[in-house]
Amino acid sequence: MELTCCPAVKGSPREFDMDDALAAALRVFWSRGYEGASLSDLTEAMGITRPSLYAAFGNKESLFRKALDLYECEKLAYIGEALQAPTSRGVAERLLRGALAMQTSECEPKGCLRVISSVACGTEAESIRAEVIARRASSHRAMLERFERAKAEGDLPDPIEAEGLANYLGAILQGMAVQAGAGASKAQLGALVDTSLAMWPGR
Repeated sequence: MELTCCPAVKGSPREFDMDDALAAALRVFWSRGYEGASLSDLTEAMGITRPSLYAAFGNKESLFRKALDLYECEKLAYIGEALQAPTSRGVAERLLRGALAMQTSECEPKGCLRVISSVACGTEAESIRAEVIARRASSHRAMLERFERAKAEGDLPDPIEAEGLANYLGAILQGMAVQAGAGASKAQLGALVDTSLAMWPGR
């Protein structure tokens, strides 16, 4: 999976810091989801007016996409690093422990922005939901390709299928995000990580 950091927006000087405003918008979306975040919530958190929001970021949908880019760049950087691990078990451990650290941070909202937004169901959020699902599919393909390589290298036993293993790990990661959002403790999620790794078929 390739995560592209969004570049700073250039243009005429503004009365507010674009990066700080976008980071504030990200926290609102992350806490409340796309549908739950009103323009009033966003402008208040960002410390700007609606005209300034529209001028700098476009509409709410455009702002969310920029926030999602920032989220993937900063908060999901561990995914790309995990896929470089030398074994499939190493990949799984880095992904699970990276997710655990991110979802139980005392400095960030709980849960996963991509999971929260993928279950949005209103008409307004349909295009957002489709994009989030597409981005998650890209992550899944990268994981699948890595496990297919592990299979070819003899790192996984013959009965194990790469696609099934990628689906399994994806389900665990998504389940962790849902449980974190519902208030599961770090100890509870850590036990889930340890159990999943103990059952891992690779070395």
